[in-house]
Amino acid sequence: MRTFLLTFLGGLAALVVFFVLIPLVLIMSFVPSGEPPRVRNAVLEIDLREGLADQPAADAVNSIFSGTSFVETLLRLNAAADDPDIKGVFVRAAEMNLGSSRAEELRTAFLRLRAKDKFVIAHSQGFLASGPAAYRAISAANEIWLQPGTNFEAPGITFETMFLGGAMEKLKVSAEIEQFYEFKGAADVYKQTGYTPANATAMTALATSVWTHSLADIAADRKIDPVTMRALLEASPYQAQEAADLKLVDRLGYPEEAASAAEKLAGGKLLPIGDYHPSYGNGKAVIAIVGGEGDIVTGGGGPVDILSLGTPVFASDRVAKQLLEIVDDESVNAVVFRIDSGGGSATASDQIWSAVKKVQASGKKVVVSMGSMAASGGYYSAASADAIIASRSTITGSIGVFGGKFAIADGLRQFGINPDSVSVGGEFASAYSTEKLTLTQRTKLLEGLQATYDRFTGIVAEGRKMPLQKVQEVARGRVWSGEDALRLGLIDKTGDIITALEEARTLAGFKPEDGMEIRMNIQRSSPFDLLTSSMMQAKAGGAAELQIAKALGGIIGDKRAMTVINQLRQVGQSGSGTSLWSPPVMER
Repeated sequence: MRTFLLTFLGGLAALVVFFVLIPLVLIMSFVPSGEPPRVRNAVLEIDLREGLADQPAADAVNSIFSGTSFVETLLRLNAAADDPDIKGVFVRAAEMNLGSSRAEELRTAFLRLRAKDKFVIAHSQGFLASGPAAYRAISAANEIWLQPGTNFEAPGITFETMFLGGAMEKLKVSAEIEQFYEFKGAADVYKQTGYTPANATAMTALATSVWTHSLADIAADRKIDPVTMRALLEASPYQAQEAADLKLVDRLGYPEEAASAAEKLAGGKLLPIGDYHPSYGNGKAVIAIVGGEGDIVTGGGGPVDILSLGTPVFASDRVAKQLLEIVDDESVNAVVFRIDSGGGSATASDQIWSAVKKVQASGKKVVVSMGSMAASGGYYSAASADAIIASRSTITGSIGVFGGKFAIADGLRQFGINPDSVSVGGEFASAYSTEKLTLTQRTKLLEGLQATYDRFTGIVAEGRKMPLQKVQEVARGRVWSGEDALRLGLIDKTGDIITALEEARTLAGFKPEDGMEIRMNIQRSSPFDLLTSSMMQAKAGGAAELQIAKALGGIIGDKRAMTVINQLRQVGQSGSGTSLWSPPVMER
């Protein structure tokens, strides 16, 4: 039955490819290409309601379907600050789920624009089921518009983790997983039904840190005393008119009215940021940007089938290759390594760390810019950098390790399926069977995890120039905000990607007046790349996973559903069963 379903779903996916995507690609191939004409007195238009990848697509196929990435948005906003043809920015505000780290980087970008006498007008159709991030992102705007009849709510911050321990118990599945140490929440998601006391403490501290500096930013931007602002926000939600009366927003109106006001102020027209292609600076210092986003895995990455389009993967072969190419590129002076990842494979993380070391051995400086999360394997990859920059809201740390498997034999027996096996060559040969671990197997698993943990902490101690004992005090799997990571010596500065670029220029021996040229690998693809890629083979396994996600999403929401599936995929993803991964934290 399972084979039939997978075959059916695979065939269905192939039909979609043949009858929908291929005609679409052929139509796209006849659309004229080329850069849009130069505009004057333009207003850059940004829609924060759209889900953006942190970084440009890493492969030719994904690039066809990808929009402007978050990093490109930040670079273009930075270029616009000095562009006489750009008079201001019009922002369609996010309604929810923007993320505090992104809000912080956007706010910084808007403040830079205002410092260069560019205006920022933002319009919101309501802040719904939201923490402070959506509001914080636009709080530095000259004017904030709110649509009449909508809600304004930003009463605090919540971090949510999906725990699977109860499901495992009902399914008679044993999570045979060990962790180093008590704060390594990745193992807890499979074994517990909620936060342990240790992780409840850590997550509360993280939320408190993010909420505190979010309030400080918003209060400064709106020119309201921080204590008063806290009371106002924690008493929300408000109706639109009430929010205006409280000076939380400036004007009530509809999107087209706010857009018209922005155009009138500029004396020009809106220009979607995706159609704005500035030069990323020019000067003596040449800084390359290399990035990694998503789960850290071995291999080259790229979509494995039609259904994985748009899912970023931090592929160790690809990222290491990009870093190693810079070793022999004499025109590049330094590297900014952008990381947005909760980690993954220990082996892949180590490969990336090694590539960073080789860039440094060539005499070039490496500065890490952390995105919304750079934890566990993401922090491992960053540890040796000459400088690490994170926003105050970045989730980082999680220096720890976990590994093991799901023992599903007892669960299968509930349905009359009885797994049995034979093995030769030693007791550990059957360690990753469907049965529970034996004492010997668990001992050997712990020995392997200990070795990985020792290597991880040693790399951090060397890279951060900290005594090993001090590293081990904070390396118990705990996540920290960027603000707390600075205090602990895990990062060097708080700031955005522009701060990281400026730091790279300084470390490379250049002064601000020397200028800076930024180089970033952007995939440019023809629609026919889609037709010629192996992705078109549309594997049925991906289709089945998508169907599961859709069914589960109808009950608990799409984001939670994909989180659960990603958590289930993590255990045993690496061949050794050892993982440097931190579970996704959903912020609202």
